[in-house]
Amino acid sequence: MTLMGETIATGASDVCPDCEVELELQVLRSAAGHYIGTQCGCGPYSRESGYYPSSDLAQRDLDSGMFSR
Repeated sequence: MTLMGETIATGASDVCPDCEVELELQVLRSAAGHYIGTQCGCGPYSRESGYYPSSDLAQRDLDSGMFSR
């Protein structure tokens, strides 16, 4: 479940409040798997999708804009 303001799609800023970098969606990886999210010099900022088994599948959905948030 995503809380309001937890992701960019639900109201989080698209600019990091600490380093002021404009955040862009990209494929990222964590111990849980690949996901679509944002990061800056401060580290990971948001996870905008569920987890994917591969970066290729995540990139395909990012490119198409067809990912579940």
